[in-house]
Amino acid sequence: MILCHIWRCGRISHSPVEITVYHAKQCDPKKCSTLKLKRQNLVRIVHRSRQIPRGAVILDPFTPKAFSPEDKERLQKRGLAALDCSWVHAKTVFEVSGKWKHRCLPYLIAANPVNYGIPTKLSTVEALAAALYISSFFEQARELLSKFKWGPQFLILNKELLDDYAKAKDSTGVVLAQQQFIEQISSSENNK
Repeated sequence: MILCHIWRCGRISHSPVEITVYHAKQCDPKKCSTLKLKRQNLVRIVHRSRQIPRGAVILDPFTPKAFSPEDKERLQKRGLAALDCSWVHAKTVFEVSGKWKHRCLPYLIAANPVNYGIPTKLSTVEALAAALYISSFFEQARELLSKFKWGPQFLILNKELLDDYAKAKDSTGVVLAQQQFIEQISSSENNK
């Protein structure tokens, strides 16, 4: 089932999850991946944190609770949010308000050209797509990633992990799947 959201700007989005990105204007607009998504009406860009919808799930690398399939219903009702800003400023933005449901993403490997192959160094687009995939919005995740040459590679690199996270019941299950993967990597490195 596809829901329609009428955004304040008057456009209609035919996506199951409304996506809002806080954009701090700290990047080159010609190279910015979230601005590219905005031009294609796939995300809503805001420039003040208070414009992020109340109750939205916000991807926050500093919070202890992992994003999980348990967050799916909240995504449908309140939306998904992320920050597009430098890591230097990110912590202060996340501390501003408790009006959102903060979630961190589990272990995933970046496919973006700047951080290719580096664990947990995801672009905003990769983070959004990962959250959508984990909560079973597979098509919306693929649609975001399809706008970038490197996008589909993110799903290839992380297929097994994303599928395991999507099968988990809750945050605890996601953390357990993450731990099992990390232990598997460690044991294979020790056997070399």
